[in-house]
Amino acid sequence: MTISFYPVILSGGSGSRLWPMSRRLLPKQFLPLVSERTLLQDTVSRLQGIDGARAPIVVSNDEHRFFVAEQVREVGVKPEVQILEPVGRNTAPAAAVAALHVQSRSPEACILVLPADHLIQDVPAFHSAIATALPLAASGSLVTFGITPRGPVTGYGYIERGEPISASKRSYRVMRFVEKPDLETARRYVSSDRFFWNSGMFAFRPKRFLEELGRFRPEILAAAKAAWEAGKRDLDFLRLDSTAFTACPSDSIDYAVMERTSASAMVQADIGWSDVGSWTALWEVGEKDAGDNVVRGDVDLREANGCYVRAEHRMVAALGVRDLVIVETDDAVLVADKSRAQEVKEVVETLARKSRTEHVSHSRVYRPWGYYESIDAGERFQVKRIMVNPGEALSLQMHHHRAEHWVVVSGTARVTRDEEVKLLSENESTYIPIGTKHRLENPGKTPLFLIEVQSGGYLGEDDIVRFDDRYGREPETQR
Repeated sequence: MTISFYPVILSGGSGSRLWPMSRRLLPKQFLPLVSERTLLQDTVSRLQGIDGARAPIVVSNDEHRFFVAEQVREVGVKPEVQILEPVGRNTAPAAAVAALHVQSRSPEACILVLPADHLIQDVPAFHSAIATALPLAASGSLVTFGITPRGPVTGYGYIERGEPISASKRSYRVMRFVEKPDLETARRYVSSDRFFWNSGMFAFRPKRFLEELGRFRPEILAAAKAAWEAGKRDLDFLRLDSTAFTACPSDSIDYAVMERTSASAMVQADIGWSDVGSWTALWEVGEKDAGDNVVRGDVDLREANGCYVRAEHRMVAALGVRDLVIVETDDAVLVADKSRAQEVKEVVETLARKSRTEHVSHSRVYRPWGYYESIDAGERFQVKRIMVNPGEALSLQMHHHRAEHWVVVSGTARVTRDEEVKLLSENESTYIPIGTKHRLENPGKTPLFLIEVQSGGYLGEDDIVRFDDRYGREPETQR
């Protein structure tokens, strides 16, 4: 019998250990770190062809909603719903909200909880593991997927298997979950053959998960339910109630339920899995050259060994180096010993303490309508290059502290200035005085590129009053 299930894709991570590629406004799940597609797109795509799979439910941060929608659309998938969290509250509240939604739509269906930012190289084995897990989930077990460890890794939690589950291949009761161990403990775990890496993937019936969450963390269930019930549909999005969800305690599925329940089961899943949690992890799974190096982009290595080198914008050359991570982006370069790749998170924390912006966004900042990138800046001026997708438009807006001069480089712009609306073609320009209500649109069928020169006493992106916006953004936020 085919068991119906909804994939629930959790897309709220920040990926700070993969800085400078991963930033707060463009975290790792939206980046093509392993293949030509992003990690989110790979997660969605590998679900195709599984019997019983319904349209996925994606849970994401509100500020990432258009990234998710566009990337899922690009791989030809329409989600069941995209649930928007006003703040991050870890995986247990996110899973609870998704479970409440599925229970309201299809009470007998299961859900399969998957992080959006993991790598799975053996897709047929992944499908087989799901086929093993779903009958256990349908019968009332809360199922997790255990990965046979490839070595004594200290960056993962572990699961100790219990007794085999009869008539279910490679399935076990869970003896216990254990925290990330030290190296000696990890070696003992691996040599025992009883311990598996905790993948953070789960399968269960919504009702069963909500029952156990209510037993162990009733305050999480109550807050998640209040946020879901008071949520509002907006286009293809379900916006959770901000007050209720912000009040929800933050906790993981593991801590809140799996480590406490007596109904947990584990399916052994040898699927070529990695959580892509560091640059070292990307080196481990990447295709290596004769010197054991993994290279992406315009890179020239000479007498290098065991390195991960990634060039995004400029040519990178490295001579006589060993076991390094070198990552070049448009505004930052990381050079680290591969054994210390986990410490990149500390660099990000330092940038935040110093109120810098390199951990927040790249020079190119994506918006629902396209993107902009900084070209130059100085006292009382800033120059940006703006791209507007065909048929898209910026909000109708006004600035208190800056004027803007727009020059069309290519394409056609429809410009609104107070009551005036006019079309601009290549090499034509217009001026937007301080306090003028204005909008920029691309009515054409090709991308619109223009140069914007801002001038004034304050040039921050929060100097905006929004009057009308087709993307449903707040009246006073970023453009």
